Amino acid sequence: MILIEGGFPAERRPAETTSEPTADSATATVTASPTLTPAAAAAATPEEARPGRSWVPIRSLGPRHRERIVAHLMALDPRSRYLRFGYQPSDAQIARYVDTLDFEHDEVFGIFNRRLELIAMAHLAHRRADASRGRAASAEFGVSVVPHARRRGFGRRLFEHAMLHARNRGVVSIFIHALSENTAMLKIARDAGATVHRDGPETEAWLALPPDSIASHLDEFLGDRAAELDYRLKHHAHHMENLFKRSEKA
Repeated sequence: MILIEGGFPAERRPAETTSEPTADSATATVTASPTLTPAAAAAATPEEARPGRSWVPIRSLGPRHRERIVAHLMALDPRSRYLRFGYQPSDAQIARYVDTLDFEHDEVFGIFNRRLELIAMAHLAHRRADASRGRAASAEFGVSVVPHARRRGFGRRLFEHAMLHARNRGVVSIFIHALSENTAMLKIARDAGATVHRDGPETEAWLALPPDSIASHLDEFLGDRAAELDYRLKHHAHHMENLFKRSEKA
């Protein structure tokens, strides 16, 4: 399965989009639904990690990673950019989108290769509940994988990782609004147990999440610590490799 980019929010239609992306506009909507019962949420629990699957280090990103994020998004081919944002952004628009990322309020995750290149990333943008507008607490989800790193399940892993983080922050259902032609993202949602409704060129998918637990918080804690250690080891190895190359040239 070729894993490409996750969708865009429901309030932003591809045919109407002419402006540059923002941190909110480039992601799929993840909406918290307070009406779901624990039993209904538990019935849609995301698929557990399959036995035999290798561990993938997914690291939280911060402001110091902006340049790597820009490089990652600009490495996407035109088709991937279209599926990621719902339209075709220019390099300048992508750079401005990255400038709007709110690392203090939102969560951004990434997968690095051994050369510390960001080969896959996801954005989970949290929104607080607004009773005056009848809006429940929600978060928006977007994911992208560079062309040479596809067919490895990275998009699915990032989706599972984002679901765990959302679950641990009180989000009880995930809503995805994507282009209907984005079959890879929609397959991930279906495989996780989402209810999918297609409306012409656009598709919506709803996925209930179980409530958080001690086990889910422990999973997040251990996964984040292991990914941080993996990143530090890669950083050290990359630094030593650069020192060796410079010494050879001297």
